[in-house]
Amino acid sequence: MTLNRILPAFVALSLALPATAQDPLTGDPALQARLDDLIEEIDLAVQADAKRTQVIVDKLFSFSELGFHEFETAAYLGNMLESEGFEVEQGVAGIPTAWFATWGAGRPVITFGSDVDGIPKANQRPGVSYHDPIVEGAPGHGEGHNSGQAVNVVAALALKKIMERENIPGTLVLWPGVAEELVASKAWFVRDGLFDEVDAALFTHVSSNLSVTWGQASGTGLVSVEYSFAGQSAHGAGSPWRGRSALDAVELMNTGWNFRREHLQPNQRSHYVIKDGGDQPNVVPSTASVWYYIREMDQEDIQRNFDIATRIAEGAAMMTDTEMSYRILGTAYPRHFNRPIAEAMGTHIEAVGMPEWTEDDHMLAEAVQREMGSVPSGLSTSVSGVSGPPSRRSSGGSDDIGDIAWTVPTITLRFPSNIRGLPGHHWSSAVAMATPIAHKGAVAGARVMARTALEMFVKPELITDAWDYFENEQGASHTYTPFISADDPAPIELNTDIMQRFKPLLEPYYYDETRFDTYLEQLGVTYPTVTPPSGN
Repeated sequence: MTLNRILPAFVALSLALPATAQDPLTGDPALQARLDDLIEEIDLAVQADAKRTQVIVDKLFSFSELGFHEFETAAYLGNMLESEGFEVEQGVAGIPTAWFATWGAGRPVITFGSDVDGIPKANQRPGVSYHDPIVEGAPGHGEGHNSGQAVNVVAALALKKIMERENIPGTLVLWPGVAEELVASKAWFVRDGLFDEVDAALFTHVSSNLSVTWGQASGTGLVSVEYSFAGQSAHGAGSPWRGRSALDAVELMNTGWNFRREHLQPNQRSHYVIKDGGDQPNVVPSTASVWYYIREMDQEDIQRNFDIATRIAEGAAMMTDTEMSYRILGTAYPRHFNRPIAEAMGTHIEAVGMPEWTEDDHMLAEAVQREMGSVPSGLSTSVSGVSGPPSRRSSGGSDDIGDIAWTVPTITLRFPSNIRGLPGHHWSSAVAMATPIAHKGAVAGARVMARTALEMFVKPELITDAWDYFENEQGASHTYTPFISADDPAPIELNTDIMQRFKPLLEPYYYDETRFDTYLEQLGVTYPTVTPPSGN
């Protein structure tokens, strides 16, 4: 990354200033004052667009789409961005619901990304503190992925207006984290070159606070893999000796893995579900499959455990005289975030601060916390801000933003649209996600994104410093080694049966912003609703 690729942006901003302010690297007070004015202007523009933020948050919440089936989300956001002058390419990386929306020209190229998929069986009426699904058993936004694109779109539109008026060169790209709950898109984006010309990636994720981190993050990376076994069917009572049970192989593999857990590093996490266990008990299963998430904290440890699991699967096939094959369904690289960008963003987090919560907001939060057995502490009121790597990393969840973070300088802004102290991947994490809590948290996030990105577009040294950290500190002792090959297709068939069943039931509840001010109004929810109706 060389300075002359991005210098023109800073020079363009300085054209209207006196000659003494023309040097982009001197930190001239006049130039900084001009930038400060623009940052204040963009902040106010985002706040003035709060209605758009609310509508996007509520609209995506109502779609309740699982990974690889975010079709309504893709069409809605794609049409909106096209109408605002972005060029939208649909179906990137062989994934029908993936898109890249581009505006501008030249460098730097900065991307805004955020996840969009929901959680199975997490459907929930917003603003209601107890379990009250809109459609029983349906998917829902039980993590809050309906909010991040509102942050990014509103920030991007405010940024675009200022860049156009001030003739600031640069390219802005928006994209969705498709199927993040399956960790099954971002490694494919990287593999197919979608980030080859990108200078920095700003990612957003819902949280209960306003924060950003740099360095090696806690949590894990993972390989998502399906092991399949093929045997021979036979009558389960008449001639079972003529069968070779693929289900036996699955069960033996699971038994072997469960015994092996004792002898793996304590930070590993692994889980499985049997996807195919046969058809009926009196037929020896000729096919069976089991789907594993194999997690560890470093790439080498993930690969080692993946290899162990594959050897156990081979052993299970040998014991049952079946054939074994496997397919990678997703990957998430351990995350490492960029220090210079995070520290720049931290300044804007402190300037924006937390939203002003009302008594009703706190009431809902405390009611959900009590419902989940957590301490009823309400909503966070002070920002977490910027922080470096933990003194001791801990295990936990994964996010495939790690694959992008090892490709270009990347940070994740966490914004306060949800309630702390909840179990996650659960209906309770959908309660706040189409309420004033989510709306105000998303506005705060959009303010931080717009302010930070504007600074990055007009300060070339920030991009240069980001790449220096990326290449000479982050990359000093590790080289990105992807888990997927050029031949691994994205598993776009996943979740098809679930969405075919539930989408027709969800469609009558899609948010109609032309008739209702908010989704709460459309659903007839009194905010907040914290007491179940009598008789429930």
